[in-house]
Amino acid sequence: MPVSGELYERVANAPAVPPGLPLVILLTGFTDAGSAVSGLIEHLRDVSDPQPVAVYDNDVLLDYRARRPVFVFEQDHLTEYRPARLELSIAHDALGQQFLVLSGYEPDFAWNAFAQTVLDFAEEFAVSGVTWVHSIAMPVPHTRPISTTVSGNRKEITASMSVWRPRTQVPGTAGHLLEYRFAERGDRVVGFVLLVPHYLAETENPEAVIAAADRIMGSTGIVLGLDDLREGREEFLAKVNEQVEGNDELRQMVHTLENRYDAYMAGRDPEDADRFDEGGFDERDLPSADELAAELERYLATRPPGDDDKRSRS
Repeated sequence: MPVSGELYERVANAPAVPPGLPLVILLTGFTDAGSAVSGLIEHLRDVSDPQPVAVYDNDVLLDYRARRPVFVFEQDHLTEYRPARLELSIAHDALGQQFLVLSGYEPDFAWNAFAQTVLDFAEEFAVSGVTWVHSIAMPVPHTRPISTTVSGNRKEITASMSVWRPRTQVPGTAGHLLEYRFAERGDRVVGFVLLVPHYLAETENPEAVIAAADRIMGSTGIVLGLDDLREGREEFLAKVNEQVEGNDELRQMVHTLENRYDAYMAGRDPEDADRFDEGGFDERDLPSADELAAELERYLATRPPGDDDKRSRS
């Protein structure tokens, strides 16, 4: 599909961008397990005062019928229109350090042209490095830290932070294309894939958002205030644990995942972890991830109003 218009518009009177800032890329639209990316975008909008430098054109990049914008209807009229946002902004961290952030939806169209604009911005502003994050569902327990697969050309980060290093083919995202192009050009780039518990993939999980923020801080040196997220994490995990303890199948699933996770982290073959517990339970008897996720979603949805810390998706 040929590009039918300019992909973005510069913002008039945008703040000046000093050279040498890190660039953080947060694009929704792929799996976004645990709402890690969308939750972090919302958090940064709350705490880092992002000021747009360039705004991308939805009419060129977005498939409206696949991802419809939201209108607010008040009794007999429309009061608000909430279009999707994809923009490059300059923001500041808790210490006042500035950084660039490209955040919003993953483009549906014109990936090559879009990637070129991002490379051009990075060159224009002489960014010090590029960091991007996304999240996928994995059969891991919520009682263990969220692990990461790391890609890119920053070997020191890959060596210290990458837990799972598969050789496989993966469905491509615009983030993958950007990483590939940056690495091809020789720019410093690192990508983090968060491995989020599969049975919590459809929830809005503050733990996943915190993990995404931690990886970005470790890569860039910026400092993000996370107190509100940590408070929300404790509440969220308490609800999940309450549901797990009250359900034999959930409890056994978590126990099995813990055994396999611990075996892998200890360098043992997870297939050698005990398949059966003391009662002779076979992990193949577990319900599917979709069934477990639906049950957890139903449980969390029944909590009293205001009892959970939900964040809207981008």
